[in-house]
Amino acid sequence: MPATPTLPLLKKVSPGGWTVLAWCAGALFTFLIRTQLPGENRPAVRAGVVYLRWDGLTFLALATALVLIGSRRLLTRPTNALALLLTGSVLATVPLSVGEIPLAQFLAVDVALYVIAANGPRRTGIKALVTSLGVLVGFVGTRLAFGWDVGTSAELAVALTTVIAWLIGDAALQARAHAEQARAQAAEQAVTDERLRIAREMHDMVAHSIGVIALQAGAAARVVHTQPAGAREAMIAVESASRETLAGLRRLLGALRAQEGPDGSALEPLAALADVEALAAATTAAGVRVDVEWRGERHPLPPDIELSAFRVIQESVTNVVRHAGAASCRVTVDRRGGELRIEVVDDGQGDAAADAGGGYGLAGMRERVALLHGEFAAGPRPEGGFRVTARLPVPTGIR
Repeated sequence: MPATPTLPLLKKVSPGGWTVLAWCAGALFTFLIRTQLPGENRPAVRAGVVYLRWDGLTFLALATALVLIGSRRLLTRPTNALALLLTGSVLATVPLSVGEIPLAQFLAVDVALYVIAANGPRRTGIKALVTSLGVLVGFVGTRLAFGWDVGTSAELAVALTTVIAWLIGDAALQARAHAEQARAQAAEQAVTDERLRIAREMHDMVAHSIGVIALQAGAAARVVHTQPAGAREAMIAVESASRETLAGLRRLLGALRAQEGPDGSALEPLAALADVEALAAATTAAGVRVDVEWRGERHPLPPDIELSAFRVIQESVTNVVRHAGAASCRVTVDRRGGELRIEVVDDGQGDAAADAGGGYGLAGMRERVALLHGEFAAGPRPEGGFRVTARLPVPTGIR
């Protein structure tokens, strides 16, 4: 999008329009300083011999026509447009009988140079700057070659404004490029965060169910010949866990396809603390007893806290089933004041459970808690076993 000045009343002026306005302002200023204004004894600058003659006016008209044409081509053909504007500034200077191209005749070029530099590419802006300075040097050099008077100091001031115009335009180009890069990085980070969230959900959802299925399938394989009834019950549990996992995956995929329900309402979270009892019952049926203790209040919490708390408990219980070799574990959910505390403790092989943290389980739990500005800890207990604790702050107003 073209970079243009953004004055409130002139936002709709195109870059070419700004160039024309600058030319008109320069022409008006040139006329005023050659006219005796109120309070002055004489004009500030003496008018050239041909300034108001037919030949001088012809030069001015031709220069204005070139500026109008160049302004229309400023965005589509910037190099050609700049050449027309520079030619116009030189022609407009001829009737003035001065030793340099005045700043007033170069204002339109400065505006055009800003537009070219601000809308890139950068190489084009640099070429435009070099060309503009070259015209100034060429004008002064030509007068020196003919032995005419030269306004070197005034021309240096014009060259300085030209460089400043390019610097401002280049700064606008760099700022826009930086903003686009920041937006691209933010979009990329959002995609990465979403992928990590999906990975955590998939891991937490599937790992527990697969652990229970593996435990039940192993039990069924061991007693299939000696206790057919027990093997049948184990396989029924495998079927139930499989169906629950598939249902959870369907819910997850549905949530990924639409963040809102068909009526515009937010979708229900995939899991919540209310599902802890069912989790405990399923794990107990698989052979590892899970005791759940509730403390404090049991008011509903925000969906993100409910889901993260459940996933921490689910992953902790999964590690107990798969790695700890424990017969039981205890889950404590303490909801008091402005925080939710979770603790999962077992009396199994603490070192084995700690080694399991080399995968994604403990890392995923730690990420979930960190996203909610909470605290997470996991490690072997001195008396044996393994402990996982998490503290999740509850927002003010939900207490």
